Order: sequence, then structure tokens, then C-alpha cells
Amino acid sequence: MIKVAGVKFKTAGKIYDFLSSAFVLKEGDRVIVETEQGLGFGAIAIPPVEVENTEKKFKQIVRIATKEDFIRREQIKKLEKRAFDFCIQCINDLELLMNLFSVESTFDRNKLTFFYTADGRIDFRELIKLLVKEFSIRIEMRQVGIRNLSKHCGGVGKCGRELCCSSFMHSFEPVSIKMAKEQGLSLNPTKISGVCGRLMCCLTFENKTYKDLKRQMPKLGKKITIEEGLGKVVRQNVLKESITVRLEDKTEIEKSIHQLNKSFQGHSK
Repeated sequence: MIKVAGVKFKTAGKIYDFLSSAFVLKEGDRVIVETEQGLGFGAIAIPPVEVENTEKKFKQIVRIATKEDFIRREQIKKLEKRAFDFCIQCINDLELLMNLFSVESTFDRNKLTFFYTADGRIDFRELIKLLVKEFSIRIEMRQVGIRNLSKHCGGVGKCGRELCCSSFMHSFEPVSIKMAKEQGLSLNPTKISGVCGRLMCCLTFENKTYKDLKRQMPKLGKKITIEEGLGKVVRQNVLKESITVRLEDKTEIEKSIHQLNKSFQGHSK
């Protein structure tokens, strides 16, 4: 058996598993860990738990963060800010069509990663030369999607709450227009798009519930027989678990699906 703890590097970042060895750790503790990019400064998101020793190889938690580590983290933030400002200046001077939005340094300060968005491929060879000359460390330019920009910058959504992607979502799930149709939402792009301009991530949250509830309901346009007579299903209220039936005399009656007898349910499917 080995002890593994979940560590994340950003507030709403992905959680990674690390060997915790004999460290006594609780949620929120700051730790220094080994990563593929070098040393990293993270926080415990999931306290250590024992798991069976598998073939999967885990990186190691090096130590619990010390006072010196916190001081170094502040110095790194200043380096990231200086690198960001310098890179913006270079982008403007070189007239590159790219939007830089974040710079991250490894904890051992041997690499700077510049995150940006762009409509197409960017020739940033001259930019890298200027950055290497200025900072004398390894440079990586990483192009990411527009959703990552919103996740990093944060903001407030149409619901009035902090953006899901920047507050608690660890990764992006595929979102489709079919989900909006399934939930009976307006297909107006301005109504169902987030601040990033893409379909709102929250469309995925209730999609499975809507699909499960709809399976119990007669489909729209289906002719069914209820106590009041023969009619056609004209509306579904999924969350209320009811349907509206229009009878032959144009009268509309709302019925809970739980009120429908078993023979009707079998007939309407």
C-alpha cells in the first residue's frame, strides 16, 4: 500500500495525485512537489489516502512549504508580472496578432510558460529570441482555447455568480446545442453563450437529469387518452414532471405523469 494525496496548483485547477510518503497533511496545506516541468508549488485538495501499489508511477511531494518557499513564491509572482509586461511590449513592437493572458514560472525558475490565444498559427520566433535574451531561461509559448482565457481571468456570469470554470470546474466537458434543445432553452446565441462566446458550461450540469426525466414522458405531438378524453401532448414541464394535453375541443389540461395510469403510460411510449 502507498499513500497518495491530491494536489492542485490553481483555485479551480485540475487535481493531480502525488506520493505523500510519511507527511501528515490536511486539506489546504501548501506543498512543494515534483512535476514534469520541474518543482511546483501547490495546495492539498485531497488529504492522503492509502491505495494499492499499482504500476502507475506517481511524482513525489518533496516537502511541506516553508517560510522561505512562500517568500520565493512572491518573488516568482513578481517575475511572472515582469515577464508578462515585457512580452506585451514585444508583441506590440513586432505587431503579432496574439492575445497574451498569462505567464507562469516553475518553482525552481528554470522555465517560463506564456499562455496566449490567437485565431491561427503565430510565427513567434523573433519574440522567443527577445524573451530568452531578457530572462536567460527556457521559454515555452502555449496557445490555448478561448475558454481557458475565461477560466484564468474569471468574471461574473449571466446568473450573477462567479464563472463556473474559474471557481470550481477542474476541466471542460463537451457542450452541444442539443443540450439546450433538450432543456427547452432559447436557441438565441446571446442567451446560451458564456462570456467566452462559447456555449455555457452549465448546460452540461442538468442535461442527464433532463434526459432521464423525459424518458418517462410522452413525446410532444403524441396522441394520448386521458380521463377527460383523447388529446395531443403540446408541452412538457420536465422539472415539474407534468405534461399539457390539448383535447379535441381545444381545451388544454395539465397532467402530472404520476397521475397517468400504467395502461396510459404503456400506450404513450
